[in-house]
Amino acid sequence: MSVDVGQVFAALSDPHRRHLLETLGDHPHGATATTLALPLPVSRQAVDRHLRVLERAGLVSSARRGRETLFAVRPEQLTRSAAWLTDLGKRWDRRLERLKNTAESGGTP
Repeated sequence: MSVDVGQVFAALSDPHRRHLLETLGDHPHGATATTLALPLPVSRQAVDRHLRVLERAGLVSSARRGRETLFAVRPEQLTRSAAWLTDLGKRWDRRLERLKNTAESGGTP
């Protein structure tokens, strides 16, 4: 599944969703929205909505187990987004290095 990194960053922009993603990391076999909502000051329905945003961004997956839906982290999309950020950082480093070299040599870019 290929998802735009913008969708990933939009999903991660909410602190509740970041917290849910971190908490899901502690549940290697998945967890239900009810389990995840227990320690939070929000409803199970709110947690479910946040999990659906994370799922659309490719950050979690859901699977039916009987009457329950288990959510689990999908690290691939985080890895792709981190690689994109790393590449962007390298490109900026190269640009800044060229700018520095140009400024130090007194030349034009």
